[in-house]
Amino acid sequence: MVRAGAVGTHLPASGLDIFGDLRKMNKRQLYYQVLNFAMIVSSALMIWKGLIVLTGSESPIVVVLSGSMEPAFHRGDLLFLTNFRDDPIRAGEIVVFKVEGRDIPIVHRVIKVHEKDNGDIKFLTKGDNNEVDDRGLYKEGQNWLEKKDVVGRARGFLPYVGMVTIIMNDYPKFKYALLAVMGAYVLLKRES
Repeated sequence: MVRAGAVGTHLPASGLDIFGDLRKMNKRQLYYQVLNFAMIVSSALMIWKGLIVLTGSESPIVVVLSGSMEPAFHRGDLLFLTNFRDDPIRAGEIVVFKVEGRDIPIVHRVIKVHEKDNGDIKFLTKGDNNEVDDRGLYKEGQNWLEKKDVVGRARGFLPYVGMVTIIMNDYPKFKYALLAVMGAYVLLKRES
């Protein structure tokens, strides 16, 4: 029979004693875990950089964050982008663009294109679900977008797959709860 407070007993407050688990590991196990984590992170980065090279887009995958493109795309749809500089921009095409002064790219449709004889292209965009064009979204004094503003062009999508991203951004507590559950699962799986 073990009494509470007896010398040598350890009753953790929860089943998630991470630091205790780390102290129990020998150096080789700890190095292995750190190396494993580093390999996962570097693999993800290499895949992302590979997609950037293959697609020509600085952001080959984006999530639709608003309902401005409904019914074509809904909030939470995952878009796959390409951005090959030689491809001309045409009216009707869906582009993702960045505007100076705004951090988040916008997904809208090209409605007008002006091409000059020297090859310069300027174009105007609008969300399918919006009443007016995007001139109000561009930086002050800018009436047209140029190719340099384009992050990518929509080539495919997966419906609603990006809702997890939206939920985690809208509800930060959910993000931390999800991380805690995943951490608990990993620890419990390792113990069994």
